[in-house]
Amino acid sequence: MNQHDTVRPIQWTPQGLRLLDQRVLPGEVRYVDCRSAADVAAAIRDMAVRGAPAIGIAAAYGVVLAARQAYAEDPARWRELIEPGLAALAASRPTAVNLFWALARMRDRLATAGADPVAALLDEARAIQEEDLAANLCMGEHGAALLGEPGAVLTHCNTGSLATAGYGTALGVIRSGYEAGKITHVYADETRPWLQGARLTAWELIQDAIPVTLIADAAAPLLMRRGQVRWVIVGADRIAANGDVANKIGTYGLAIAARAHGVKFMVVAPTSTIDWAIETGDEIPIESRLDDELLSMQGQRIAAEGAAAWNPVFDVTPAEYIDVIVTEKGVVQRPRRETLARLRE
Repeated sequence: MNQHDTVRPIQWTPQGLRLLDQRVLPGEVRYVDCRSAADVAAAIRDMAVRGAPAIGIAAAYGVVLAARQAYAEDPARWRELIEPGLAALAASRPTAVNLFWALARMRDRLATAGADPVAALLDEARAIQEEDLAANLCMGEHGAALLGEPGAVLTHCNTGSLATAGYGTALGVIRSGYEAGKITHVYADETRPWLQGARLTAWELIQDAIPVTLIADAAAPLLMRRGQVRWVIVGADRIAANGDVANKIGTYGLAIAARAHGVKFMVVAPTSTIDWAIETGDEIPIESRLDDELLSMQGQRIAAEGAAAWNPVFDVTPAEYIDVIVTEKGVVQRPRRETLARLRE
């Protein structure tokens, strides 16, 4: 790790999976210890771990825990006994395709796990984690090469080490760009209602000595109009086959504002985020969460009593508003079905 890459949120120990609890950052650095697949599913559902790649990695280790518990219970029936744990993991979050990609990959490994399934599955989970970190480093280089003259950038939500195995997707590009002298400053949307930008992205960048300024989500178009950023750089939770991108709520509005103001819009995500079975973004399931996340903050109600809330967690940005998608396998300029499909070759 270099001076701009110091955070690692997912750790396997002999006792189980240890996750940096992202619900309490930045005020407290605390870990959640998971001893079962149900524990991992709860950590994903309750957002102790979040970010599409990190969810996939955590779920892979959750499969290891499910196998360990099933094998200890009955070595002859472990394939049957593992199924409730896998079902709990699959039900934890509906939008991030990396979750289902990781579970499918772990199921493939199950088929050849042999007499010692725990060791085989642990090797596969570790491989998923290591491959994600390598992909992030690669995407960082690809994305930084596109940035051109030095300037400031805007990012949304959290797409860094906290959301991945390390380094990050969009924040990986930002880390590489800053290291190369192509990024001079980072503006981070606060990202309501969970404040991932305020709590997590700002914290990560401060840990790694990258200058960051926090803005309200609604201030982004004014920032663009004043010419203070040259790129918007975001991640993705799912990408449809035609290049439409589901990401944290507010991303779609940023893309529209960027197009209106001549600001380039970059999506950074591993190819595991592309759901080739979904033709367009209209087919991507959009998770809605509890009203209280909007109506309250840290347990204190902030909205008028009697007010209802609509709380979609993601939105879909049509491919026509995206200038480039950066993956570990290459860069897709002006993405559409034909250009994105080249990544499968």
